[in-house]
Amino acid sequence: MNRCTLLIRPPLRPSLLAALFAVGVFCAAPAPAQVPAALGSVRNFPEAALRGTLVVSGMYDAQLDGKAIRMAPGVRIFSPQNTLVQAHTVIGTSFTVNYVKENSTGMLLTAWILSKGEAEHKRKGGEAERNFVFGSDAASPR
Repeated sequence: MNRCTLLIRPPLRPSLLAALFAVGVFCAAPAPAQVPAALGSVRNFPEAALRGTLVVSGMYDAQLDGKAIRMAPGVRIFSPQNTLVQAHTVIGTSFTVNYVKENSTGMLLTAWILSKGEAEHKRKGGEAERNFVFGSDAASPR
């Protein structure tokens, strides 16, 4: 006499197993937004981002183009693959970066470490601006 008829299940059909497998494979595939920048996608930088050379000198201090700057408490440093880099892991290393400062405090808010290809594109910042011309800069008369 078999009293537990609800606990005995029939075996799963092969079509149902195939459907469950397909859903599992689809969910495990990476989304397009997770593809690293090094694989051909292009990073878009904000218009306000400037170019410079960043050297992290401590947990809260850095040098940007040779000038001391404080890093904001929520500073984000992105690698060329667009992954977050912890500031303490790159202390003392020099990088060419695009960066954004916080408007109210002037602290470094976000920095993107550039790949060689990205560094070749010209961007404002990184070079000293001056309001005068040296004699050697002027075109020589012929």
